[in-house]
Amino acid sequence: MREINVEEITKTVEKLCIESNYYLPPDVKKALEDALDKEESPLGKEILSDILKNQEIARKKDVPICQDTGLTVIFLELGQEVRLVGGDLNQAIDEGVRRGYKNGYLRKSAVDDPFIERKNTGDNTPAIVHTKIVPGDKIKIILAPKGGGSENMSALGMLKPSDGIKGIKKFVLDTVEKAGSNPCPPIIVGIGIGGTIEKTTLIAKQALLRKVGEHNPNPKVAEFEKELLEEINKLGIGPQGFGGRTTALAVNIETFPAHIASMPVAINIQCHVARHQEAII
Repeated sequence: MREINVEEITKTVEKLCIESNYYLPPDVKKALEDALDKEESPLGKEILSDILKNQEIARKKDVPICQDTGLTVIFLELGQEVRLVGGDLNQAIDEGVRRGYKNGYLRKSAVDDPFIERKNTGDNTPAIVHTKIVPGDKIKIILAPKGGGSENMSALGMLKPSDGIKGIKKFVLDTVEKAGSNPCPPIIVGIGIGGTIEKTTLIAKQALLRKVGEHNPNPKVAEFEKELLEEINKLGIGPQGFGGRTTALAVNIETFPAHIASMPVAINIQCHVARHQEAII
């Protein structure tokens, strides 16, 4: 049994909060560069160029890529041979968020009451934590700040099994078309298919963590990802909604077994600032 003091978790979360908001992942940057090469719209090319310049400024000057520094979403893989000491795990995570958003000069976007007073918590806590117990004696932390503009355009559909692939495609295309410019395209589309109402939304968000260009290991699902990406880019929404062939950089699908009477489908849209960082303790 390996002992880990929760202060290590706090320090790691603080670091990940700052780095994820300052530095765009290399795979996303590469996808934007590739999109710039392929984009035919002059205005679309100009916008993609500005997006790339913006992330480079953020990287060089250590400032946030976007003013919306998001709610802190954490995927935590906790090794079953780890014994945590020194305090409460969730309190340690929130303290890391508190320090990260203060020391990184990041906007605090959390309100404690979602529909009455909506008072800002002042430190971007509490974090949204998804914990999974795994074999081993390590802790893996994936931190993904999620902005409001893209999250607001996400959707859940409780489809019927008889709707099939055709129904899923229509739901995805209708959702992206309705979103238009609101999620700051080019977007990444995370899709969860199967499970229950809560499981499908979770795997849709996890799908956003996959590197751009990496497909689902199931060849049939991978082919559907490519088909949906092509159809989405035919919508003509384009960079920032000004038209062009680059509406999405990727479509990532994750699946899970479902009830015989159900086919839940969740769509989690991510803006071009597809932020996430990870660390292993």
